[in-house]
Amino acid sequence: MSAVLSISFLKLLLFSTLVILPLMIWMLRSRSGNRFAWWLGFLAFIGFLPNAPYLLTDVIHLIDDIRTINSVWMITLVVIPLYILVISAGFEAYVISLINLGYYLEQRGKGEWVLTTELIIHALSAVGIYWGRFLRFNTWDFITQPDHLLTKGVEELLGKQPLLIIAITFIVLTSLHWLGKRITLSVIEETRGRMITRSRSAKTHS
Repeated sequence: MSAVLSISFLKLLLFSTLVILPLMIWMLRSRSGNRFAWWLGFLAFIGFLPNAPYLLTDVIHLIDDIRTINSVWMITLVVIPLYILVISAGFEAYVISLINLGYYLEQRGKGEWVLTTELIIHALSAVGIYWGRFLRFNTWDFITQPDHLLTKGVEELLGKQPLLIIAITFIVLTSLHWLGKRITLSVIEETRGRMITRSRSAKTHS
């Protein structure tokens, strides 16, 4: 895959990844009684969600691009920063989505399910990453060829090597999400604290 094609594919994956954010916002704000529509949105959210951590595996394209691009300046100033930006943005979308899902559960008195839900989603995402990277499935295959995806996908999961890869991916996702969640929540709390301080300061001087 050429550098131009791999970067374009990376951008396409990021676009697919960012679909999860409006889906999550809609799920959080939905107050309608149409439970079917809500569950349909939730399934779409789960279907697109693995695209976010999947971007981590595209580091292999970065390695290929570094080998094929002759310009050191192009690699240093364009290719590497672009990969870092896209991969970071994609994974941050994953972290933010799970944080908001946790808030959603807490608001409905299901706070004790947050950790379990996160672990289940990490496991499903690990499976999705394996299907995408090794079996070349994508999210749309759930609609276009669900029987083939489930048949071949489940069959592949029975082997020792796929299970090992999925287990390692699960551990990596869990660790990176834990770190990303802590950083994101710290930034949110710090930003919120500054806003409160500025608000109080403005009231004092008014």
